[in-house]
Amino acid sequence: MQADNRCPITVVTGFLGSGKTTVLSNVLKHDKLKNTAVIINEYGQAGLDHRLIRRIEERTRLLSGGCICCNMRDDLINELKDLLDAYERQEVKIDRVVIETTGLADPAPILFSILMDPVLVHHYYVDFVVCCLDGANGELHLRENAESVKQIVTADKVIITKTDLVDTETIHMLRHRLQHLNPAADVMQAANGVIDPDMLFMSKGTHIHTAEKLKEAEACVAPGAIKHNETVHSMSIKFYEPLDWTAFGLWMSMLLYSHGEKMLRIKGIVDVGEKGPIVINGVQHIIHPPQHLADWNGEEKNSQIVFIMKEIEPQQILRSLETFQHILGAYPKIEEINLNPFG
Repeated sequence: MQADNRCPITVVTGFLGSGKTTVLSNVLKHDKLKNTAVIINEYGQAGLDHRLIRRIEERTRLLSGGCICCNMRDDLINELKDLLDAYERQEVKIDRVVIETTGLADPAPILFSILMDPVLVHHYYVDFVVCCLDGANGELHLRENAESVKQIVTADKVIITKTDLVDTETIHMLRHRLQHLNPAADVMQAANGVIDPDMLFMSKGTHIHTAEKLKEAEACVAPGAIKHNETVHSMSIKFYEPLDWTAFGLWMSMLLYSHGEKMLRIKGIVDVGEKGPIVINGVQHIIHPPQHLADWNGEEKNSQIVFIMKEIEPQQILRSLETFQHILGAYPKIEEINLNPFG
């Protein structure tokens, strides 16, 4: 807790595949952030990001089954109050709370919910909103998805991620676009999700949010809950036997090549029969280099893959996997299919 006995809340947002979880998993490794509590919001009940962050369970909470900018704000408020109770009972040390939103969330309603609760404002304050912008797909997201623009407009700090995948001219163009959308935001860059935690979390004392300060952001946001794209679906599947890594990589490459911009996100943990899993990330037509983890960190050994897609029926993906399953070496088991992933 801070000198005024209130705990800072940082909201981390950004469109699907913008690198939020990668950035967080890197900065949370620093010892100075060991007392950071993390609340992760995911669309479905079968969450995955909390596994990727791999933090101490007592300080990592998962809000699944909906989007906290729509119909889960009561759950978020209750989670923050539960953390406060745990802190006051001296069950856990908390210096900061980080809320990672879904990739389609509008931060403004989330902030208003926190600022309007009399208990929360007495014990917490929102210092700033951090928005990750995909360096490779950012311009496309800003052009095609209103949610991405709203995230940028509300942000105090913007991280242009994946700068290792693009040239300097692309970064320059994104900076110019950000200057037009939100000239007050601090703009930073991150290659491979690596950024100095001090740059991310240190406040100059000018970013503390109040209800009055949010009025300007609210003017850019339609009243009430955001109207999400109703053609967006999500699906979570598991494989309980190790996969043939070469065959799976071929299948995923073919999927992204065939569906291009409609495949908003693929992310997962894959068991290939080694000591540790492989973390996979695909965003539209781009497959990021896989990350090989040294071990399972005590987790159940299985492959879990989450798909978020636009104008593609989940059964199409499942049929494709079933066609390939004889060379993948395992059969896909459906964890969850969400025709309306917003809850």
